[in-house]
Amino acid sequence: MAESSQSLFVAVAGNIGAGKSSLTRLLAERFGWKPYFESVDDNPYLPDFYADMSRWSFHLQIYFLANRFKHHKRMTEGGDSVIQDRSIYEDAEIFARNLYDIGKMDQRDYTNYESLFEVMTDYLKSPDLMIYLRASIDTLMQQISRRGRSFEQGIQREYLEQLNKHYENWISRYKRGPLLIIESDNLDFVNRQGDLEQIVRLVRQKLDSIVA
Repeated sequence: MAESSQSLFVAVAGNIGAGKSSLTRLLAERFGWKPYFESVDDNPYLPDFYADMSRWSFHLQIYFLANRFKHHKRMTEGGDSVIQDRSIYEDAEIFARNLYDIGKMDQRDYTNYESLFEVMTDYLKSPDLMIYLRASIDTLMQQISRRGRSFEQGIQREYLEQLNKHYENWISRYKRGPLLIIESDNLDFVNRQGDLEQIVRLVRQKLDSIVA
């Protein structure tokens, strides 16, 4: 990538278990970007949500929305080049929409959430590059099982399938800026250096076209 004084905002999108956090960490180390990670281990709603989605869906989505809004503002106003594990747009386009579609969030809460999301995102700078980690359901299930988070072990295959459908629909409509889609089923960028180098080359090529 050519040298540039331009600060960059990169976001990594993808379904549960796609490898977003790992890729965020690895790209931050490689490019010298400041990483921002999704609040998972300290999220006070996730265990309750997975136990009773209808009861806790709205609370969970508001928690994510508030945290990602704060992170988004901090990232884009700080002057550093940054990379974010999951974007604020996924909260509304994927997770809240899916919860509403499957009857786990009622119309009143969903309308309230959508209204708040639209107001908040009007104030935000879009990512300079969105990286989408595309993964099959089998890959997602294997990686969720491997990382062993207790509250994730009850996630149903059907739930991941619904999320993947929303991800593909969102990505097909994504117009907020440059997009890089990475087909990750046959990649192990954590344990195979060659796979990581392949992704780094793709990111460099995309960024060269942005900062040129």
